[in-house]
Amino acid sequence: MRGTLPRVDSAGVLIRPEAPGDVAAIRAIVAAAFAPPDPPAEAGLVDALRAGPAWLPALSLVATDQDGTVIGHVLATRGHVGAAPVLGLGPLSVRPDRQRRGVGSALVHTLLGAADALNEPLVALLGDPGYYQRFGFRPSGDYGIAPPVARWRPHFQVRPLTAHDPMLRGTFTYPEPFDRL
Repeated sequence: MRGTLPRVDSAGVLIRPEAPGDVAAIRAIVAAAFAPPDPPAEAGLVDALRAGPAWLPALSLVATDQDGTVIGHVLATRGHVGAAPVLGLGPLSVRPDRQRRGVGSALVHTLLGAADALNEPLVALLGDPGYYQRFGFRPSGDYGIAPPVARWRPHFQVRPLTAHDPMLRGTFTYPEPFDRL
């Protein structure tokens, strides 16, 4: 079993809230992590979310290496299930030369802990189930939550947090900038 575990090299990585001086580094990391196409839609998404009402500064996190260089980023913004406020995770980006070393996992774990501490009920995302199930994400339908686009169903997932109410059901809505993707 031991030989099948992924290599983790997240020692020395600090996860902290985004600071104003991180914006250019975040933009470059998102562009590099999602390329091609050139430029990827996600590169402008973070800037558009940052400028809108769904932005939650406490849930925009960066990973830095030992010398303080930003090497990864994750954020959650205000989404809704029906009229109830919830979170939408994404994008998650790690500099390509630092991928597969535990940086993304550290970012997601920290974001989930911060969201839970803020009494958020759940986090939803569109992503690879093989990757996100390790964080407790399950198909959204398991919780009575529909994706905003029906064809996303196989990849749309939810992670309930401590404040989750099982009666919370309906269609998830991302903040408006996601509509431009």
